[in-house]
Formats: sequence, structure tokens, C-alpha cells
Amino acid sequence: MLLYCVKTYFGISRGHTMDWSKLVLHRRRFLRTLGVAAFSLYTGKALAKEINPMATLQSARTNKIMPTIYIPHGGGPCFFMEWTMGPRDTWDGMGAWLKQLASTLPERPKAILVISAHWEESVVTINVTEKPHLLYDYYGFPPETYEIKYAAPGSPELAEKVRGMLTSANIKSNTDHVRGLDHGVFVPLKLIYPKADIPVVQLSLRNDLDPARHIELGRALAPLRKEGVLIVGSGMSYHNLGRSGPDNEQVATVFDNWLNEVACHNDSQERVQLLKNWEKAPSARKAHPREEHLIPLMVAVGAAGTDLGKRTFSQRVGKMAISAFQFG
Repeated sequence: MLLYCVKTYFGISRGHTMDWSKLVLHRRRFLRTLGVAAFSLYTGKALAKEINPMATLQSARTNKIMPTIYIPHGGGPCFFMEWTMGPRDTWDGMGAWLKQLASTLPERPKAILVISAHWEESVVTINVTEKPHLLYDYYGFPPETYEIKYAAPGSPELAEKVRGMLTSANIKSNTDHVRGLDHGVFVPLKLIYPKADIPVVQLSLRNDLDPARHIELGRALAPLRKEGVLIVGSGMSYHNLGRSGPDNEQVATVFDNWLNEVACHNDSQERVQLLKNWEKAPSARKAHPREEHLIPLMVAVGAAGTDLGKRTFSQRVGKMAISAFQFG
């Protein structure tokens, strides 16, 4: 390969004799070419007539920008038990979708930052535990669901970076060195990344559940996407599990249609304005009597910036129309 490169560089065709004196006259250029050839051999790439090794190295270092996502996390530990509160296959479609989600992302994330519906504080709080335990914050389920394991490492480094970003954006924050990961984090991640080998940091909601403030929170976190961090809003696009009535299906469908139209709006500014005023949506309060399961979407949208959204999951779970969205 190296000999071929030398011949190519000096324009020597097959059957001709190489004038080695040229190598002395042009030794600097020759050595540079030789170095490029060695680099090509090492990486296993064919050497083109003109190679810019610096461009190749820069390309190798460049991370793809991660999308932001808003996902449903199901009902408690529903994916890891025999479901008896309805048809046995109630959650099968959602579980299958979560299992394939990683394959749809542009690359494996370097870390995952999750905003779950199940953690609220007066100010945004960041989990900085190196080895977070699990919070089995669901009740009345089979004993085996309280033995689920997901030993993903934490990342104090990412937590520190997140806090610095929030400070720069004039967003007050606290840190928590004790709290574990709740089921809005470990239940879906156990399906998406079952090896639990990617660092996970959890970020709380503000307990005022102000959509505008959570969109601002997402905007402050947006630069993490360029560093390979996957920002995940974990909730449910419809969350009124105690509601019963003949119009349940219609209520869920009407709100789901509105949410899909807004999340996939081709004008990111209009998208933000509509989400800030989500309570004006049709059947809004029937779909979300309390909005903690919707607010993680606001963080994902804020971190998306001007990136357009698309619906990546849509299925009826019982009478609930449930959707997931990706931005970027």
C-alpha cells in the first residue's frame, strides 16, 4: 500500500522505473504523503489521490447532535409483570416500541438526562449520586416488581455541568446526593438500554408545573445535545387513569390530536406559544387533571430549539390515546 502511494504521488505507472532521486529532492512532501498513507492503513480506509488527514480526524471527533424525546413510561412496572388490570397485552405495544427506540437514535448517547413526572421540587433539583439506587414508587404490584434491578451509573460530572448551565441561565437549582431513580426513569430505560451501561442523571420538575419555566429549563440544557447527551422527558401524553365514562375514548383522542398537531408544528415559536397555553386545548383538563405527566414534554421542546418534532409512537392503551415525540 505504501509503495503504491509513493508511485501514485510521483505519477509512476506500472512497468516504469521509479526515479528514487525524486524522493530526496522532495523528501518533505514525500514524508507527508507517507504519513497520510500510514494513517489510511491504520484506519482501514482506501487512500484517495488527495487526502486531508486533519479533516478526517476532525470528522472522527465530531458528535452528532442528539435529539430530545418525550416518551410514555407506562403504568408502574407494567412491562415486567403479568398485567391483570385489563387485557394481558395492554402494554405490549408500548413495551415493544421502547425496546427498539435506541436503534432509531443517531448514535449511542454518552449520558442520559431524564426529566420524570415523578419528581417535583420547589426549585429544579439535580441528582448527583454516583451509584443511584432505585425508588420503587408504585404500590400494590407483585413482589417481584420491587426487585427490579437497573444499576446504571450516575454522573456527578454531568450533574455539575447541568447546574452550571442553569446558573448561567439564571435558573435556581439544588443538588440531591441521596435520592434514587424513580420508575419514570428506570422502567423505560430498562427496555431502551437494558445493559444499564450509560450514565444517567435525573432532573426534577418544579412543583409549580409552569409550562413556560420548564420550556426555559429545556433551552438552558440544549447545548448538552451537541455533547452526546440524550435529553428525555418521561411522562404520559394522557394521564387521567381514574376517569371513567362513555366519552373517555373521545376525550383522549381529541387531546391527542391537538397535542400531535402542536408538537409537530412547522413553526417552533408557535409550538412554544401553544404549549404555554396548553390548558386551552380541547379536553385539556380531562386528559390531565394535574399536568405533571405532560410537563416533561415542555423541557424536551425547550431543548429542541427550532428543531421540528415528529410523532414516533401512537397507540391506544385501553381507551387512552398515547403518543411519543422526538425533536431533531
